Amino acid sequence: MVPKSSGSQRRGTKPNQDSSREPHGNTNIVDSLGEALECRSIGLLRRKVKEIAETSYEDTESNSNGPSGSYLPLKEDLVQILDAQTLERAKYYTNRLLKSLTGNKTNGINDINLHRWKQYDDILTDSLWTFDKRDTSGSHLGWYWGNFVPQIPHQLILRYTKRGDWVLDPFAGSGTTLIECVRLGRNGIGVELSEETKSRAASLIASESNDFGVRTVLKDGDSTRMDFSKLCKKSGASRVQLTIMHPPYFDIIKFSDKSRDLSNSASVEKFLVEFGRVVKRTYPVLQDGRYLALIAGDKYQNGEWIPLGFYMMQEVLKNGYKLIGIVTKNFEDTRAKRDQKELWRYRALAGGFYVFKHEYIFIFKKQS
Repeated sequence: MVPKSSGSQRRGTKPNQDSSREPHGNTNIVDSLGEALECRSIGLLRRKVKEIAETSYEDTESNSNGPSGSYLPLKEDLVQILDAQTLERAKYYTNRLLKSLTGNKTNGINDINLHRWKQYDDILTDSLWTFDKRDTSGSHLGWYWGNFVPQIPHQLILRYTKRGDWVLDPFAGSGTTLIECVRLGRNGIGVELSEETKSRAASLIASESNDFGVRTVLKDGDSTRMDFSKLCKKSGASRVQLTIMHPPYFDIIKFSDKSRDLSNSASVEKFLVEFGRVVKRTYPVLQDGRYLALIAGDKYQNGEWIPLGFYMMQEVLKNGYKLIGIVTKNFEDTRAKRDQKELWRYRALAGGFYVFKHEYIFIFKKQS
């Protein structure tokens, strides 16, 4: 078990930033909107709303638990009230705005307050994810060849879990998922085949400030043979609420010399069999109705495009999941192609193929 840690905030981010965004606590605007609802004419209501719009309220950008500027962007909502042509419509908009500031409505899976859905600009809902660069703040050092960008687990954790939930990563690698769990207040369980990689990952995870007091368990072992039910029970979790898998993309990167390493599989077919075993072993510990995210990519082999990601998708679908979404995520740079863009462009022109600039994020839901 990785010990709880205390330390400095990650650089360039707000402390404890999360999607569970609480009202700032400034009740002036709430009281004023309540008074506006008591107005008996649209003229009086507009006058009250204009007073609200002209009042300087404390910007919440410095508030770590609230969305950036959660009161200042209300200007467009206030304008909508002022533009209403009838008292009934103006009160409807006023009441809706009041609910967005005082009420809490979630889908039960995450902490996103749907009353304030417009304020979650940082949470992606489109199927194309483009990141300018990797998040290298805090413990995300990018030292591990083949790990994924932290923005991926960050988005998945915000969308599919609540604070205090459990997240499982059977291919923990450098601990990217588990580091994001600590930052976002989720408990994490990870399994990593390489003892050396696991040891360094544990050190990095422990260096993150554990402001929410969550538990993190990182075990070295083989996920194709792991008893995940026993591991979860020992960790203090009867079930997990999200599984994130970022396995090797067959043999594109050799992660170790271990025979049980999926990157050392003798063929694509044998790789898929072993990957399917991990899916099957993790299935019982995922809570019914919750989500599994698979990050995967394709490869070229002997001049042929191998749709490895979709083969892996099929392995998941064999085990009681339904597919609910496919996200395409771009990447501009890899260690294998770094400083060789012109060479790869020449090879593509000469060979008639396309240079990989993407990978997939498959989202599955466990059938109840």
